Amino acid sequence: MTASATSLATASNRPLILGSTSVYRKGLLARLGLPFDVVSPEVNEAPLTGERPRELAVRLAVAKAMAVAKSHPEAVVIGSDQVADLNGEPLGKPGNHDRAVAQLTRMSGQSVVFQTAVAVVCQATGFSGVELAQVSVQFRRLGQNEIETYLRREQPYDCAGSAKSEGLGIALLDRIDSDDPTALVGLPMIRTCGLLRQAGMVLLA
Repeated sequence: MTASATSLATASNRPLILGSTSVYRKGLLARLGLPFDVVSPEVNEAPLTGERPRELAVRLAVAKAMAVAKSHPEAVVIGSDQVADLNGEPLGKPGNHDRAVAQLTRMSGQSVVFQTAVAVVCQATGFSGVELAQVSVQFRRLGQNEIETYLRREQPYDCAGSAKSEGLGIALLDRIDSDDPTALVGLPMIRTCGLLRQAGMVLLA
């Protein structure tokens, strides 16, 4: 649903909120030089039965934006979610060392698609939009010593699929294919900028 031109004209004066406590998304959004607040969306991230990774990422991105917009109706709210897609199976944040080892062992030598969705919502104007960025990542064949060294040094337990590409995780990979490179870090900035412009935000005043 898209708001009218009249209501969108005032959106650039509205507060901007990132519906995420991710330090990675916060750092990416800060690149735009716009003032914004961070609010935790408090959304259950468990997948539904039979839900595909891309569907999960889109659903959660919208749910996070809507959850924050409900208590901040005048703001333009960004929600985002990332799911690692291993042959159709969703891999989320490992949360601990053992699960991270298991994830990386399974992804060794495999092609994994990181499904990263971003949603922008403003209740006051009626704007709602969502985009999905897919990043195909080819993992090297990894030895257990490599996995242990990487996890000990990087501790990427809050990263989908245990892959922190902006850090030492880049050494795990053979190839990255994407039309929105920051999507792998957690927020597809090209798509985010597009949605913010559609919502009436002025990014380059």
